[in-house]
Amino acid sequence: MKLHRRVFIAGGAITAFIGKNHPDFVWKKHPDFGKRENPTLEDYLTQATLLALQNAGVSPEQIQKGYVGNFAGELFNQQGHLGSMIARGVESLEGVPFTRVEGACASGGLAVIGAIEAIAAGRDFVLAVGAEAQTTVSAREGADFLARASHYASERSLDEFTFPAMFARRAKHYFEATGTTEADIGYVVAKAYENANRNPLAHMKAVKIGLEQASAASDANPYFLANPEFREFLKISDCSQVSDGGAAMVLVSEEGLRALGKTPDEAIELLSYAQSNAALGRVRDYTRMDNSARAVAENFADVGIAPSDIGVAEVHDCFAVTEVLMTEAIGLAKFGQGAALAREGRTSITGDIPINTGGGLLAFGHPVGATGIKQVFEIARQMRGECGDYQIAARPKYGLTVNMGGDDRTTVSMVVRDNSR
Repeated sequence: MKLHRRVFIAGGAITAFIGKNHPDFVWKKHPDFGKRENPTLEDYLTQATLLALQNAGVSPEQIQKGYVGNFAGELFNQQGHLGSMIARGVESLEGVPFTRVEGACASGGLAVIGAIEAIAAGRDFVLAVGAEAQTTVSAREGADFLARASHYASERSLDEFTFPAMFARRAKHYFEATGTTEADIGYVVAKAYENANRNPLAHMKAVKIGLEQASAASDANPYFLANPEFREFLKISDCSQVSDGGAAMVLVSEEGLRALGKTPDEAIELLSYAQSNAALGRVRDYTRMDNSARAVAENFADVGIAPSDIGVAEVHDCFAVTEVLMTEAIGLAKFGQGAALAREGRTSITGDIPINTGGGLLAFGHPVGATGIKQVFEIARQMRGECGDYQIAARPKYGLTVNMGGDDRTTVSMVVRDNSR
């Protein structure tokens, strides 16, 4: 959708994403186990909010409205009503209207949409914040919680790990239709971990997975599904991380931007946003992300650009095959040729279309409610040259984000422009 008022990214923040295999994550094999605890959902919401305000140079008193993205706080943390959680952590935000939004793994993207639409309605300073703390339960219990993003009544029985099985099903159909192989998918995984190893905020910053390990099942990288039809189409390394973390952004109108002493021609602007939904449990073609394709096509039509104009992208890679399907949905590759982009190095940090430069969901991590906000702010950070060891060389004019909930059932996509380019 084209914006009715111009919207700019004043600033933002991403907390460290942590979980199992992160050096700071406390679990039973950690030397600090029993001595300290991991940050809570409340901690992440507060930390992300405070850091974003500081980064934007905005005081809490300037914020006029806010949105909180979170999928399953009631399940993982026994906590709902998260709109009112913000004022608990930042007392000077008391009285500011905050609304919690949910759309499975697209919850963060929906929070950004809420902020954009609040500016369209007349606000000048709006906060979007998202967080999730998912390491509070076992992997099996967490898999059941996350299965609520499927059509639970008809799809929960697919496997004990429902969503991995759903995307193994996509991989099976896609491999059989296109000749793509497990080894091809390994290039996506190896790229994600190489990027994360450069990223100090990444969940898997200390874990190395090279191409050989990523390309075939082994004792160190096993198949794990029980469903015999899909078991051999998904390995541990093909999965995104169960992560804790938060992200936040301050969005402003043109009037808000000028109040901060900045002009539009030096700012990073959100040009278009799209949301598309499809019926739960009714995927028509497992080889295509048609709902995401519909959303991104709206963005391109709004802005009048083509896929070739995108200089950097953050796409939803909840599983390695998903990144491949997303590149095709965006139009960066023809059907069946998405895996070639990673294999040829084109989606790497040094490639012509860098994708998921900080490691993506696969290796940066995936605290569900934070992901959609993290994606947009990562584009802004790349445009500002703030990504350190994983900074791309060419400063892009246009960036694209695609945040997906469920099995391509809710998609939020956005086009961002660096007006200084």
